[in-house]
Amino acid sequence: MVREYYEKVCAGDEVRSNLICLRDELKEEEKRREFAYLLGGDFSKLCSLLKDEDPKVRKNAALVLGKLESEDLLPILFDAYQKEETLFIRADYLKAISGLDYRPLAQALEKRLSALRDVREWPQEDWKHISEEIRTLQAMLLRCRGIRHHRFSGDKEKEDVILLTNRRQREATAEQIQKGKITMLAGGVRVDGASLKEIRAIRTYSELLFPVRTGLLPADRPEQCGEQLAAPVLALADRIYNGAGAFLFRIELKGGASGSSTRQRSGTEDRARSEVFSAGDFSEKKGVYIRRVSDALERQSGARLINSVTDYELEIRLVLRRDGSFAAMVKPLAEFDGRFEYRREVVSASISPVNAALCAHLAHPWLKEGAQILDPFCGVGTMLIERDREVKAGTMYGLDLFGEAIDKAKRNTQRAGCRVNYIHRDFFTFTHGYLFDEVFTDMPLSAGEGTKQELRSLYREFFIKVRTLLKEKAVLVLYSSEPNYVVESVRAVPEYQIEKSFLINEKKGTTVFVILRNAGET
Repeated sequence: MVREYYEKVCAGDEVRSNLICLRDELKEEEKRREFAYLLGGDFSKLCSLLKDEDPKVRKNAALVLGKLESEDLLPILFDAYQKEETLFIRADYLKAISGLDYRPLAQALEKRLSALRDVREWPQEDWKHISEEIRTLQAMLLRCRGIRHHRFSGDKEKEDVILLTNRRQREATAEQIQKGKITMLAGGVRVDGASLKEIRAIRTYSELLFPVRTGLLPADRPEQCGEQLAAPVLALADRIYNGAGAFLFRIELKGGASGSSTRQRSGTEDRARSEVFSAGDFSEKKGVYIRRVSDALERQSGARLINSVTDYELEIRLVLRRDGSFAAMVKPLAEFDGRFEYRREVVSASISPVNAALCAHLAHPWLKEGAQILDPFCGVGTMLIERDREVKAGTMYGLDLFGEAIDKAKRNTQRAGCRVNYIHRDFFTFTHGYLFDEVFTDMPLSAGEGTKQELRSLYREFFIKVRTLLKEKAVLVLYSSEPNYVVESVRAVPEYQIEKSFLINEKKGTTVFVILRNAGET
């Protein structure tokens, strides 16, 4: 088919559509080799099409040439790019060039990018195409220069922060904060004048956000949003990160018509937000809106803030308020949050490290330093690692039937600097030479309604079996999505007593239980 399409192009037969078909064929490496052999280094026909009167023919000819990966084509494509007057295909020339070794053109590309950014306002009909050209140039130069992430340096700083936490257990995070003014929020904690060194040591929050003071950010004027964000976001980045140069960012919209991933709101509130958007100019798709904000941010910051879909260091989060304005927050990424860096390997049933840390913190009053601990369903080791982080443990054992999980647990634990004895073994056949002070585990999940009865039986058998492995006065800390099975099973074995329970997720019923054995004895 490659030969057939090319021969039709040479014959002038539906040149544009046959170039498009040829491009599709050349997505496969084998077809590209076949085409290169067919041409034998003669690119004259395709190069002549770069001067065709049909801009879409010029575009597709350039993209076909780019797939040939011949450095001889670099000056030809770049010359055509410079001379091209049709805006909507200029970015396609750059995409063709980006498949070649374009490092010799870096200075010229940088100059072109600066010239485009120096124009404060483009005609509305040109904006989309100029924006795409800017983003393509920018991506090419980032690849050429390499991405240099900044290092966090803000531990000495006092900042206002918002910590997103488990909604039912916000106090578990708030009680660990000694410095700053604390305000409880619906989904977390705000701390004004927080010590970043203190905050970064807390393991029970899921996200840290820096609120950005910008004044009113109108949702119906994306360029104004970007311009107002530039100075405060850049000032924050300079405070918390070491090193000069540009910061890579991405923008995330939350709420209203932006395709929110936040929790469901009341119908009244959703209608109010929709009315705000329809009253303004926010009728574009989310991606287009984000590009307009990003372009303004880049321009206003003098390209010290650069939009990037990968390897970004800052997430700028815009949350729609009821009045039609945005609240702005920044989530730092590069080397900021290393709390759970050890946990690089997971399996599908793995507990999140934040939930494991929360479980350990809630159970803190019942945890003993130097305790001998068993996790009968250890997965990739997260529960034991976080238990050891909360109160230093003694000997720890982790069991799991899933061999892959055990292998991953060993690697995670080594990175965490902990010592755990992992055994690929069924808990219900496990025996040990001495008894344990504590069980600390994430109980198994039900795979579906058809296995509910099996899971109920597993819980009952667990409480019977675990007696043979525990000392008197032992503690069981269980993270479970089946609280009724826990309560029912404990009632069936009189020597157990539920000392405390903490609701984690109301919808799923997930609960942390602290259970004592022989609780009534002296």
